[in-house]
Amino acid sequence: MAKKEVIGEIKLQIPAGRANPSPPVGPALGQKGLNIMDFCNQFNEATKEFENGMPIPVVIEAYADRSFSFITKTPPASYLILKKLKMKRGSRTPGREVIKQVKKSELTDIAEVKQKDVNVPIDSIVNMLAGTARSMGIKVIEE
Repeated sequence: MAKKEVIGEIKLQIPAGRANPSPPVGPALGQKGLNIMDFCNQFNEATKEFENGMPIPVVIEAYADRSFSFITKTPPASYLILKKLKMKRGSRTPGREVIKQVKKSELTDIAEVKQKDVNVPIDSIVNMLAGTARSMGIKVIEE
Protein backbone atom coordinates (compact mmCIF):
# COMPACT_ATOMS: atom_id res chain seq x y z
CA MET A 1 0.00 0.00 0.00
CA ALA A 2 1.39 3.39 -0.97
CA LYS A 3 1.93 5.88 1.81
CA LYS A 4 -0.42 8.87 1.74
CA GLU A 5 1.03 12.36 1.36
CA VAL A 6 0.70 14.25 4.64
CA ILE A 7 -0.27 17.90 4.08
CA GLY A 8 -0.40 18.94 7.71
CA GLU A 9 -0.67 18.10 11.37
CA ILE A 10 -3.23 19.67 13.69
CA LYS A 11 -2.94 19.55 17.49
CA LEU A 12 -6.06 20.30 19.50
CA GLN A 13 -7.41 19.73 22.98
CA ILE A 14 -11.08 18.72 22.87
CA PRO A 15 -13.42 17.65 25.68
CA ALA A 16 -14.11 13.89 25.49
CA GLY A 17 -17.35 13.13 23.71
CA ARG A 18 -18.03 16.78 22.90
CA ALA A 19 -16.34 17.42 19.55
CA ASN A 20 -18.49 19.66 17.37
CA PRO A 21 -17.94 21.87 14.29
CA SER A 22 -17.66 25.08 16.32
CA PRO A 23 -14.23 26.58 17.07
CA PRO A 24 -11.56 25.35 17.56
CA VAL A 25 -12.38 22.12 15.70
CA GLY A 26 -14.24 23.49 12.67
CA PRO A 27 -11.82 26.22 11.61
CA ALA A 28 -8.73 24.06 12.20
CA LEU A 29 -10.03 21.16 10.10
CA GLY A 30 -11.68 23.41 7.52
CA GLN A 31 -8.35 25.05 6.66
CA LYS A 32 -7.04 21.64 5.61
CA GLY A 33 -10.22 20.77 3.70
CA LEU A 34 -11.19 17.87 5.97
CA ASN A 35 -14.72 16.59 6.65
CA ILE A 36 -15.45 18.20 10.02
CA MET A 37 -18.51 16.14 10.97
CA ASP A 38 -16.72 12.90 10.06
CA PHE A 39 -13.91 13.80 12.48
CA CYS A 40 -16.36 14.87 15.21
CA ASN A 41 -18.25 11.58 15.00
CA GLN A 42 -15.06 9.47 15.00
CA PHE A 43 -13.54 11.44 17.90
CA ASN A 44 -16.71 11.25 20.00
CA GLU A 45 -16.89 7.49 19.36
CA ALA A 46 -13.20 7.01 20.26
CA THR A 47 -13.52 8.99 23.51
CA LYS A 48 -16.82 7.63 24.80
CA GLU A 49 -15.06 5.50 27.47
CA PHE A 50 -13.51 8.64 29.01
CA GLU A 51 -15.32 10.83 31.52
CA ASN A 52 -17.56 13.19 29.53
CA GLY A 53 -15.88 16.58 29.19
CA MET A 54 -12.38 15.42 30.18
CA PRO A 55 -9.88 17.41 28.05
CA ILE A 56 -8.25 15.06 25.54
CA PRO A 57 -5.26 16.20 23.46
CA VAL A 58 -5.52 14.93 19.89
CA VAL A 59 -3.03 14.96 17.00
CA ILE A 60 -4.69 14.90 13.58
CA GLU A 61 -2.74 14.11 10.40
CA ALA A 62 -4.32 15.56 7.26
CA TYR A 63 -3.61 13.84 3.94
CA ALA A 64 -3.62 15.20 0.38
CA ASP A 65 -6.74 13.15 -0.53
CA ARG A 66 -8.66 15.05 2.21
CA SER A 67 -8.69 12.06 4.53
CA PHE A 68 -7.24 12.10 8.05
CA SER A 69 -6.10 9.96 10.94
CA PHE A 70 -5.85 10.95 14.58
CA ILE A 71 -4.25 9.84 17.81
CA THR A 72 -5.68 10.67 21.23
CA LYS A 73 -3.34 11.27 24.15
CA THR A 74 -3.80 11.18 27.91
CA PRO A 75 -5.32 14.24 29.65
CA PRO A 76 -2.98 17.06 30.74
CA ALA A 77 -0.97 16.50 33.93
CA SER A 78 -2.58 19.47 35.68
CA TYR A 79 -6.05 18.05 35.01
CA LEU A 80 -5.07 14.63 36.39
CA ILE A 81 -3.53 16.19 39.53
CA LEU A 82 -6.62 18.31 40.21
CA LYS A 83 -8.87 15.31 39.67
CA LYS A 84 -6.78 13.12 42.01
CA LEU A 85 -6.97 15.77 44.75
CA LYS A 86 -10.67 16.48 44.06
CA MET A 87 -9.98 20.17 43.44
CA LYS A 88 -11.51 22.57 40.93
CA ARG A 89 -8.42 24.73 40.39
CA GLY A 90 -4.93 25.49 41.64
CA SER A 91 -3.68 28.35 43.80
CA ARG A 92 -4.27 31.95 42.78
CA THR A 93 -0.72 32.75 43.94
CA PRO A 94 1.46 29.67 43.40
CA GLY A 95 4.83 29.90 45.10
CA ARG A 96 3.39 32.03 47.90
CA GLU A 97 0.35 30.03 48.89
CA VAL A 98 0.16 26.25 49.39
CA ILE A 99 -3.44 25.12 49.07
CA LYS A 100 -3.06 21.35 49.32
CA GLN A 101 -0.54 18.54 49.65
CA VAL A 102 0.00 15.55 47.39
CA LYS A 103 1.90 12.37 48.25
CA LYS A 104 4.60 11.13 45.92
CA SER A 105 2.73 7.80 45.69
CA GLU A 106 -0.30 9.64 44.28
CA LEU A 107 1.95 11.23 41.65
CA THR A 108 3.28 7.76 40.81
CA ASP A 109 -0.29 6.63 40.08
CA ILE A 110 -0.74 9.56 37.69
CA ALA A 111 2.69 8.88 36.16
CA GLU A 112 1.60 5.36 35.22
CA VAL A 113 -1.29 6.88 33.23
CA LYS A 114 0.96 9.48 31.56
CA GLN A 115 3.60 6.87 30.67
CA LYS A 116 1.51 5.86 27.64
CA ASP A 117 2.37 9.20 25.98
CA VAL A 118 6.03 9.59 26.85
CA ASN A 119 8.88 7.12 26.55
CA VAL A 120 10.84 7.97 29.71
CA PRO A 121 11.34 6.24 33.08
CA ILE A 122 8.52 6.55 35.61
CA ASP A 123 10.79 8.49 38.03
CA SER A 124 11.26 11.22 35.43
CA ILE A 125 7.51 11.48 34.93
CA VAL A 126 6.98 11.72 38.71
CA ASN A 127 9.52 14.59 38.85
CA MET A 128 7.71 16.36 36.00
CA LEU A 129 4.38 15.92 37.80
CA ALA A 130 5.92 17.24 41.04
CA GLY A 131 6.99 20.39 39.18
CA THR A 132 3.51 20.80 37.73
CA ALA A 133 1.98 20.37 41.19
CA ARG A 134 4.32 22.96 42.72
CA SER A 135 3.43 25.43 39.96
CA MET A 136 -0.23 24.98 40.95
CA GLY A 137 0.43 25.75 44.64
CA ILE A 138 0.39 22.10 45.72
CA LYS A 139 3.12 20.85 48.07
CA VAL A 140 4.66 17.46 47.24
CA ILE A 141 5.35 15.36 50.33
CA GLU A 142 6.99 11.99 50.91
CA GLU A 143 4.93 9.21 52.47
